[in-house]
Amino acid sequence: MTAVPDWLIPPEGGFTADDLDHMPGLPPHTELIDGSLVFMSPQKYFHMLAVDLLTRGLRVTAPGDLRVVREMSVILGKRDRPEPDISVVRAEAVTEGAEETGYQAGDLVLAVEVVSPDSVERDRDTKPRKYGQAGIPHFWRVEKAEGRRPVVYVFELDPATRTYVVTGIHHDRLKVGVPFAVDIDLTEIDQL
Repeated sequence: MTAVPDWLIPPEGGFTADDLDHMPGLPPHTELIDGSLVFMSPQKYFHMLAVDLLTRGLRVTAPGDLRVVREMSVILGKRDRPEPDISVVRAEAVTEGAEETGYQAGDLVLAVEVVSPDSVERDRDTKPRKYGQAGIPHFWRVEKAEGRRPVVYVFELDPATRTYVVTGIHHDRLKVGVPFAVDIDLTEIDQL
């Protein structure tokens, strides 16, 4: 009989954010939501294209005190450690040795989620709610429009309610002034 990995059966009360760093054999891109492990299914080509386009655009416009990272988890609390598709983090959170496996919520100024068919509820509801409660100032949700074109929903945190309010919906060009000046031609996805 094959041995069952320890992470297959959750402990009483669920897993913690710290557990993710100590579970051997855990599938890549495993997230922790409400103490439960969430496994990612294979991504579609659109997802990869949208992440590449936005990562490139953010990296060329981000000021020197910020870093753009892909697929790194963020510790929101003891029982929540999701993995945004893209995060913009404060430069001081990135170590010289690049050994970190995730960041604290306070390190992030922006979390970006590209919606996939298997993550619609998490990306539209669960994650933004939890990101807001953790105080991450900006959130972008990216969805597939016609063909391979993305539409980017831009949200800013209302600090009084710790919920996001939509500040823009961008179809062909993503041009915003916060958290820093960004201007990305979304139609470039057609050339990728």
